[in-house]
Amino acid sequence: MHRFEGKTAIVTGASRGIGLGIARRLVDEGAKVVITARNQNALDEAVETLGGPDRALAVAGHSDDVAHQAETVERAIDVFGSADLLVNNTGINPVFGPMMELSLAAARKIVEVNCLAALSWVQQAYQAWMKTHGGAIVNLSSVAGVKPAPGIGFYGASKAMLTHITQELAVELGPNLRVNAVAPAVVKTKFASALYEGREDQVAAAYPLGRLGVPEDIGSVVAFLLSEDAAWLTGQLLVVDGGITLTGGV
Repeated sequence: MHRFEGKTAIVTGASRGIGLGIARRLVDEGAKVVITARNQNALDEAVETLGGPDRALAVAGHSDDVAHQAETVERAIDVFGSADLLVNNTGINPVFGPMMELSLAAARKIVEVNCLAALSWVQQAYQAWMKTHGGAIVNLSSVAGVKPAPGIGFYGASKAMLTHITQELAVELGPNLRVNAVAPAVVKTKFASALYEGREDQVAAAYPLGRLGVPEDIGSVVAFLLSEDAAWLTGQLLVVDGGITLTGGV
């Protein structure tokens, strides 16, 4: 399929893991991609795996830095000619434990990166390109934002907020711009390794589909939501969880 031929996608947090899996799927379907993360070397390696500079461009920076956001969108337009698609994949969870022991400084940083930065990325892409040309956006939420998730409760709260932001944006930005979200369960990445490392079989046994997710599982769903195959979908949260929320888990 070449659903994204002639389109440019910006994918944040895409030097590895889910973000890179999403970028790879979009490239495979014809898109040019601009990927962001903090580490330039990791980004450069990712660009090579995506087909080199003819297919991918890396812009290093902090996701919650507005200047970095503006530069990324500008370079997407300058290098590849457009900024049609945006995937807000960057997310942080620097703490684990009960919320009664949560540092408020850490909580503020989680909201800053997981929610406010995502909104700011949309603002930047909208003003520079999408307001005039339309487009599609997918935000990466989490099953932790769908139901309580002890130990990562505030991360889950931030993802619930991101889901609501997604719905509000869908109402505000239609009909020429669609905004949806995806809520993964545990996907085998470095970010989620503490949730399964050393006990993967035990964790996977609770999933009706019998395994944990991989980045490709999320990439295919994000590609669907960004494509014209989802032309009548906006403001939706697609739970991609191997069935775990059906059995009471997260």
